[in-house]
Amino acid sequence: SRGEMAKLTQLIDDEVFRAYATYAGIVLLKMMLMSLITAYFRITRKAFANPEDTASFGKGESAKKYMRTDPDVERVRRGHLNDLENIVPFVGIGLLYALSGPELSTALLHFRIFTVARILHTFAYLIPLPQPGRGLSWAVGYSVTFSMAYKVLKTAWLL
Repeated sequence: SRGEMAKLTQLIDDEVFRAYATYAGIVLLKMMLMSLITAYFRITRKAFANPEDTASFGKGESAKKYMRTDPDVERVRRGHLNDLENIVPFVGIGLLYALSGPELSTALLHFRIFTVARILHTFAYLIPLPQPGRGLSWAVGYSVTFSMAYKVLKTAWLL
């Protein structure tokens, strides 16, 4: 109905929602990039998980040697899994947070800190950088998501 479309238009015009959409888009694209990095490492290290992926290297026994795990591929996969465990909750909680009426400056702080933390986490994972770099970047991002969840619950349930 026309009234609901007007509300959707208002949402798109909302600065907090636009900020959320921007930063959610950035971290989702970063997470998608991890798939391409995994594929790159699989191809360059010739380490595949599925028999059909080895077909270009021969048939039968000659192709079986490419059905293996590789430490570099596994490191990228763990980084990607960590993205799934952290970016998906950020996207869901961040949407609820954006709809809970936060101040723009506070929302931007949350969204920017999370985004920078996840990008740093990826570099710390892939380079790899010594701990506690990766652990701290994870904890910062996790804390941001937790902070947004607290605000959502406080707003919705009047905690």
